[in-house]
Amino acid sequence: LVTTITERIVREGGLTTLMVTHNMEQAIRLGNRLIMMHEGQIVYEADAETKATLTVRDLLAEFANIKGATLSDKAFLG
Repeated sequence: LVTTITERIVREGGLTTLMVTHNMEQAIRLGNRLIMMHEGQIVYEADAETKATLTVRDLLAEFANIKGATLSDKAFLG
């Protein structure tokens, strides 16, 4: 519901918004720019053109390539 309302506000009002999420599918699908952070540092950034073909698997692989580490469900869920 919140996502639907936010999308409508952005579309109809032409507003800029910032969304923080751990849901990678949502992060890829929404917005025109994606920034991935880890331990307070930006580790990956994708513009709209790059995001258009990006998958969750690609995003996880990019993180592993940059940080030399993998992300697991346990890392997100605690």
